[in-house]
This record gives sequence, C-alpha cells and structure tokens, in this order.
Amino acid sequence: MSGEVRRASRSRSTKESEVTVELVLDGSGQVEADTGLPFFDHMLDQLGRHGGFDLVVRARGDLEVDAHHSVEDVGIVLGGCLGEALGDKAGVRRFANTLIPLDEALVEVALDVSGRPFLAYDVPFAPDTPGLGSPPFDPQLAEEFWRALVGGAGLTLHVSLRHGRNTHHILEASFKAVARALKDALRREGGDVPSTKGSL
Repeated sequence: MSGEVRRASRSRSTKESEVTVELVLDGSGQVEADTGLPFFDHMLDQLGRHGGFDLVVRARGDLEVDAHHSVEDVGIVLGGCLGEALGDKAGVRRFANTLIPLDEALVEVALDVSGRPFLAYDVPFAPDTPGLGSPPFDPQLAEEFWRALVGGAGLTLHVSLRHGRNTHHILEASFKAVARALKDALRREGGDVPSTKGSL
C-alpha cells in the first residue's frame, strides 16, 4: 500500500559479534549508530541521512581481533532489514544512478533493486592505506560492508571511483552516493512491481 511505512528490525548474534538494526525507509534521516568504530558510525550516519532513512545500529564485536567481523555483520543485518522493509517492492522506481563529489573525490553509483545480489566495486586502496579513526576502520572493509548489504537486500550495486586521493573523502562520497541512489530507487511512484516477470 502506498501509505504504508516500510520498516524492519533484526538482530544477529554470533561468537564474533552482536548486531541489532532498526530501519524505517520512509523516515527523516535520523540516525543512531554505535558500533565501536567511530569512522564506521560516521559512514552509517551518512547512509541514513542522505538516504532519508531512520536508522538505529548497535553492534559489539571482537574489535581486539579485527574490525572485519563487526563491519560485515552490520552489513548482513542491515541488508536483511532493507530487503524485509521493501516487501514485494510494488511501486518502487527500481533503478537509480548518481555521481557525488566531495572535494577532490568523485564517486559514481548505479543500482537496481533487482532481487539479484551483485556487487561491482571499483574503489581501489593500497593494502598499506592507514585506517581511519580509533579503533581504525580499514578502508578495504567498505567493500565487505557493501557485499554483505547487497546480499541481504537483493540489490545489484555498482560503485566506481572516478577521482580521489583523500581516503576519508573517497569513502564518504561513496556512502553518500549509495544513499542518494537508494533514496531515488526506493521512491514509490506507482502500484505495480516494476518488472515484466511480475516479481523482483
């Protein structure tokens, strides 16, 4: 139904992490993120604010080992919430693309709410690129986050770096770009499922 608020909440607990996510797609960009990784919290804030989602993320993981488990598991749970909140995807615009600058960085994103998980990620960082924040967020982990998210949400997502030198600017531009593309693709503009198959 066009007036129904699309929302979902999920929790996941493993020996490596505990994650809880609450998501309202038709929100106002209010975000509360507490993952133990301040830079990752900052990126989740960009995702919610620029996507127009209300988002709560709580995560505790084995950061003394590595941030990988926490970041990937947040992606898994958030992706699951996104897929659940979308339901049968009736009326969504489905396709979107955008090009977002942040100072010298320029990131292009294209996505399809396809029901077929696929990630094409061309945002290269040298293996010795320093992490951001404390505890550090390894910039390579952004790819793992997006891969986990598209798996749970059933998205086809392409993220490409056009220009950029500053690690923070590149990552922030990528999160903002995905957020803006999601906001556009998830906008409801009809009542039918946008597929000749009748389902997504």
